[in-house]
Amino acid sequence: MSPVPTVPADPTAVHPMSGQPRVVQLKPLVTSELIEVGAYSYYDDPDDATAFETRNVLYHYGPEKLVIGKFCALGTGVRFLMNGANHRMDGPSTFPFPTMGGSWADHFDLLTGLPNRGDTVVGNDVWFGYGSMVLPGVRIGHGAVIGAGAVVVGDVPDYGIVGGNPARLIRTRHDGETVARLLAVAWWDWPIELITRHIRTIMSGSVEALEAAAQEGTS
Repeated sequence: MSPVPTVPADPTAVHPMSGQPRVVQLKPLVTSELIEVGAYSYYDDPDDATAFETRNVLYHYGPEKLVIGKFCALGTGVRFLMNGANHRMDGPSTFPFPTMGGSWADHFDLLTGLPNRGDTVVGNDVWFGYGSMVLPGVRIGHGAVIGAGAVVVGDVPDYGIVGGNPARLIRTRHDGETVARLLAVAWWDWPIELITRHIRTIMSGSVEALEAAAQEGTS
């Protein structure tokens, strides 16, 4: 009798968990050309998880992008603030009068050239805790953990754990040598069949076992 083939999870299923509409995979859900999400990254929200683009990505008037990698876990209430949230601070008032319309719109040139920190980029295998917030132009490394309620104002290193307001590095999940080895393995880029065969190694195995599994994929 031949072994039963392993079947990977479906990356195109908006609701991957039966009976749990609060969990959505983002890649098949998002429609904006300014948002890129890798396979299997998900968001959990008991209210309306499918409204992620409008409820959780704010002030996104373009042209900067939000890029989220593969296998990321986003807890309820995660918010990404984009560059459209910026206001002028070089004059007496920060109020954006031209956006209110009427003759005030004649002064829209006052809103051009506002600070723009560029794209917001999240690596692969990043875990966002409940209610965390990411400010414009931040880059978050692979394997990072963003603590609940954290306000991320600056870049986060690979496998870093940050928390607080403003978020500060608490520690890294692994030492520098181990981080380098994990980045070299880059399991998130493996063929999905290889990932499926080695779920237990990816979740609870050693770095050595992960490296051995990677070699299997090249043989």
